[in-house]
Amino acid sequence: MQATVARTGTRSAATSWLAVALVAFVLALACPLSLAQPVRSDHAESELIARDLALAPGEPAIIGLRIKHDPKWHTYWINPGDSGMPTTILWKLPPGTKAGPIQWPVPERIPVPPLLNHGYEGEIVLPVEIVLPRDWPVGQNARLAARADWLICKDVCIPGGADLTLTMPVAAGGAAPNLKWKPLFDAAFTAMPGGKVQGASAKTENAVITLTIEGAKPVAGREVYVLPTVEGLVEPAAKQEVRTEGERTVITMAVAKQLAATEPRIAGVVVGLADRALTFEATMPGKLVAGRGIDMPGAEHGKSAGPAASSDLSIALALVFAFFGGMILNLMPCVFPILSLKVLGFARGGTGTAMRINGAAFAIGVIASFLALAGMLLALRAAGDAVGWGFQLQSPAVVTLLALLFFILGLNLSGVFEFGAMLPGSLAGATAKHPAADSFLSGVLAAVVASPCTAPFMGAALGYAVTQSAAAALLVFGALGLGMAAPYLALAWFPAWLKKLPRPGPWLSTFKQVLAFPMYATVVWLTWVLSLQVGADAVVWIGAAMVIIGFGAWWIGQASGTAGRLVAVAIMVAGVVTAWPSGESSANPTKDTKAAGEVWNAYSKSDIEALVATGTPVFVDFTAAWCVTCQVNKKVVLETRTVQKAFADRGVTLMRADWTRRDPAITAALAELGRNGVPVYVLYAPGKPAVVLPEILTEGIIMDALAALPATTSGPAKS
Repeated sequence: MQATVARTGTRSAATSWLAVALVAFVLALACPLSLAQPVRSDHAESELIARDLALAPGEPAIIGLRIKHDPKWHTYWINPGDSGMPTTILWKLPPGTKAGPIQWPVPERIPVPPLLNHGYEGEIVLPVEIVLPRDWPVGQNARLAARADWLICKDVCIPGGADLTLTMPVAAGGAAPNLKWKPLFDAAFTAMPGGKVQGASAKTENAVITLTIEGAKPVAGREVYVLPTVEGLVEPAAKQEVRTEGERTVITMAVAKQLAATEPRIAGVVVGLADRALTFEATMPGKLVAGRGIDMPGAEHGKSAGPAASSDLSIALALVFAFFGGMILNLMPCVFPILSLKVLGFARGGTGTAMRINGAAFAIGVIASFLALAGMLLALRAAGDAVGWGFQLQSPAVVTLLALLFFILGLNLSGVFEFGAMLPGSLAGATAKHPAADSFLSGVLAAVVASPCTAPFMGAALGYAVTQSAAAALLVFGALGLGMAAPYLALAWFPAWLKKLPRPGPWLSTFKQVLAFPMYATVVWLTWVLSLQVGADAVVWIGAAMVIIGFGAWWIGQASGTAGRLVAVAIMVAGVVTAWPSGESSANPTKDTKAAGEVWNAYSKSDIEALVATGTPVFVDFTAAWCVTCQVNKKVVLETRTVQKAFADRGVTLMRADWTRRDPAITAALAELGRNGVPVYVLYAPGKPAVVLPEILTEGIIMDALAALPATTSGPAKS
């Protein structure tokens, strides 16, 4: 009998194990349904994963956002610290399905001296509790979808994200854990707070928060620190002072300099008072006022100038650099044709008052145009458009119109026609009575043409400006315009400086005609830019337009009656319409592949990373056809035999990032370098930070930069 019972018990146990094995086998077959392909984005791999092999109707299940960071890259906690943004998940779930908040593991403290951030490196999972409706049919799969967004940073920061899905089988309950992801979930939950502080109180006074925790003392050998969950309350990088008073621990923290919190309470995580972190929350009597930042007494970086001083110094330097950069813009070839008209105006003379008014109008036109261009740039960026400084000349339509405008100005200076003949008598008379309006428009045109010509000191200032508030950015751009207009303001307000110019006379007519040729040279340059943007056919269309416009301009000069002049103006308008096909957008005709014998490769961020990782240095030329400084550097320095041989001797791979047409990838790369325009020259070397060279190059600058690289006898670098 006992043997029978024993055998029965054995069969019963075997049957139970067989049932469990069968269930596990069925769930294992269903397991592929729960697998989702990971999504690769900038420096991270992400996917939705499940802790268990199946969901159960009405029962909580744990789904996680898995992020595997590239080495030394990180994303952020709910309170990112001094900079960064927390990861977010926007769920798209079946009707009736509920999702809880992200369950955050305690983050690492990531120093970015003099700042401090809170985030995660390596491979992590951010768990979320999901509950299916109770009436969900067993056996019917559930499709979970989410949009995850994050900011991933190393030396630079890149907004990242992915649209993720996960299809899960639904069983009656008791699903086995998914062994593949169990270690990752276990690590996440182990890193989460293990309990809550029962006795916590806080107060604030003199921009300092004092948190008192009753019945808890620091664990031997563990650092005690607080991570508030509210951003903008505690200065992340400031040293927290910890002291023990009997059975209580008192932690003193500096209030954030950029105080964003308003509620008189503090909550977060305290580390070092137990084997695992503890959560806490407490109200704070007392006045909450902003602190001094990390430059407060007892701060970890007390010798630093602190964020406030750094910011003030940065904007002051940006204004200085922008002002002098604007002055240097007057020397750029692309600006010379317009400014020569101002010199012509000075040569014609005039009363001191009139000159001052015209000089002020010109300055207002320049400054207002720079502010307007900056405002457009900031507005487009706020709308998510990837544009940079000089964006107006990335438009074929704008380049076409500018080329025709300079052609018409050249015809006028050559004496083919007079602008007054194109206007009704009353309007021409009003224009003559208000020369300040002409000066204002000259300033507008000078700013539009000059803005792409990056000068020394200007690139860093513009890169700084577009990362600041709109008010700070507009200040920098205003300083740039003021610098460009300053020489003409000075000449207009101190006409005694003009006494060295010869008196008006017959020579003035010849001088005016000579100034037409810089206009024609500018037309040739803009036509070349257009051919690179749209294609060789653009040259034919814009050439035909100039013939028609030239004929109309000649007719204006010959016609004596109003009707004849109106016909001539209509012909010129027809010429502009003829040119319009050259201004239509089309695919960039620039080839991605190298021609035989070409040493420059097309820009590729992934190729740079791969080459540097294998020990090959890379030199990148960020350029554009409409950037005259870029073209001068190319001919005078970069393409000389001496420099090319130096690149080859050290095995440097050459890349050219052509920004002639808008390219979001190049715009993003410039932003990572703290720049917003071209030219920019960067040398990437293995094991070293990227080196940004000056905008105005010399062979000596290139040689000095290459001197730090080891010489090689392998010959020219291959792509």
